[in-house]
Parts: sequence; structure tokens; C-alpha cells
Amino acid sequence: MAWISLILAGVFEMFGVTMINKLHKDRNWKSFLLLFFGFGASFILLSYAMKTISMGTAYAIWTGIGASGGAILGMILFGESRDVKRLIFIAMVLSAAIGLKLVS
Repeated sequence: MAWISLILAGVFEMFGVTMINKLHKDRNWKSFLLLFFGFGASFILLSYAMKTISMGTAYAIWTGIGASGGAILGMILFGESRDVKRLIFIAMVLSAAIGLKLVS
């Protein structure tokens, strides 16, 4: 259950990052509340996951999901660069997160 919580925490982190971009464009209360909800849910789920998973592993995986997922969402939703080098480095981040799961 802790791993599911950690993955969901990463997904909410991605959502929160997306809402930061939306808040910069729209500047309304709905965007702010969604941003607050996304990061709040992310931290609560991360905290729950860290009861079972070590801090270093949990934080690294949570950050990896959030960073790589945020970059991918930026490409899909906001037309950010899809350069091959960028995709390779995103794959490296995800590979490292998977590697941590395998050795934990």
C-alpha cells in the first residue's frame, strides 16, 4: 500500500506543477485552490508512504515521478520541447526511480 501511496503522491505532484503553470496563465482562485489541493495531497500521501519506505528512497522516487511527469505533461499540454536529449534524460530519471524500487 505504501508504494501505491508513493506513486499517487508523485501523480499529485505532477498535477500541482501543472497547476503552477495554469495559475501563471489564468490568475484565478480556482487554479490556486487546485494547486493547493495537488501539493497538499502529494505531501500527505508521501508522508504516509514514508512510514514504511525509507526516506531517501521515497523522496527520490517521489521527486523523479514529479520531475519527469511534469516535463512530460509540459510537452503534451503546453507544447514544450520534445528534443531527443531531453527525452533520454527523462528516461534516465525514471530508470533510476525504478532501480531504487528494485533494490529497496
